[in-house]
Amino acid sequence: MLLILFCTFVVPNYLVMHPDDREILAMINTRQHEAAFSCIVKKYKQRLYWHLRKMVIIHEDADDLLQNSFIKVWQNLDKFRGDSSLYTWLYRIATNEALNFLNKKRAELMDSPEDLESVLSGHLSGDPLFTGDEIEARLQKSVLTLPDKQRLVFNMKYYDNMKYEEMAEILNTSVGALKASYFHAVRKIEALIEQELF
Repeated sequence: MLLILFCTFVVPNYLVMHPDDREILAMINTRQHEAAFSCIVKKYKQRLYWHLRKMVIIHEDADDLLQNSFIKVWQNLDKFRGDSSLYTWLYRIATNEALNFLNKKRAELMDSPEDLESVLSGHLSGDPLFTGDEIEARLQKSVLTLPDKQRLVFNMKYYDNMKYEEMAEILNTSVGALKASYFHAVRKIEALIEQELF
């Protein structure tokens, strides 16, 4: 509901169609927060949704986390100093939302015989929105076996084709650590797919 309200503010058509981060930052700096926020939502909602969806698998959860992420963006828009790019700031917020959500879900399942990865894998199998073939399903289920941060690194590199430098800024870690994490993730996934555990 909140996003719908903010997206109705009047923004020049050329910005709605192709908002540039510099122009968005200029709006933030001149206290045009509603217009800046509207442009941010229009420009980044789909990318952030899929970033979240790859982590939490379930559409409704990804949608809720996207909403929570944009609420945090709105609440902190006037505090954004531009030390990082707008893109990395948004991804950092969404990433933290996803990791906190997964930790909370894992804690809720503590006394359950199922672990979170099994629950998410089960949702993936029955998801009518999943359109991948058998190989893609195997890949997705293999990715779910990775620790959260390693899965995050794999998703950002493999699916989002993000540069290590961007990932380092988002995840607040070194490029070397990210390269090692991605390398180990790929090896684990290859081994699982080759063994056809799924």
